[in-house]
Amino acid sequence: MRKIKIATVSAVFALSACFGGASVPDQLFTLTPTQTRPAETPQTAGAGAAITVVDPNVPQALRTTRIPAYVSETSIQYLEDAAWVENPAPMFARVLAETIAVRTGRVVLDNRQYTHDPGTRLTGQLIRFGLDPAAMEAVAVYDAAITRPSGVSTNRFEARVAVTADTPAAVAPALNQAANRIAEQVAAWVAQ
Repeated sequence: MRKIKIATVSAVFALSACFGGASVPDQLFTLTPTQTRPAETPQTAGAGAAITVVDPNVPQALRTTRIPAYVSETSIQYLEDAAWVENPAPMFARVLAETIAVRTGRVVLDNRQYTHDPGTRLTGQLIRFGLDPAAMEAVAVYDAAITRPSGVSTNRFEARVAVTADTPAAVAPALNQAANRIAEQVAAWVAQ
């Protein structure tokens, strides 16, 4: 009976850690586009002219709110006390969508609006999104695929931003900057 009680108490403590019972970071980080459309700027697109930005696929290491540090090609650690407000995939997709809309002037839909008009679809995989501690750089790598009426095109985009420390306060803004650099490159590619 004593073993069952100990196991139960251990399970309760483990669950409480999942729901905020453990150390919770003082702040959570998010991604924001450097350029945004002004409020009340309606846009219209003809049939097939809209672009739908789909949340990128991510490897298991990015299916979390934690910020990875790529210690080697086969080893990942997470920055202590560093957490996003949500998984980076939807945040990255929103930065892409807003930047494409601003840079190209086209109507950009998110995946939930896809049924309005399929148009052009931008999909991809966010392969890396974290700290490269050996280079002291925030690194983002995005493999994009765009489906147009003429066919499918792919392209890989990478951005690196130097960081001064391996702390959340230094890495998160650098990752935001890297996400925006990639979004600008993708917008230029989409506009071709």
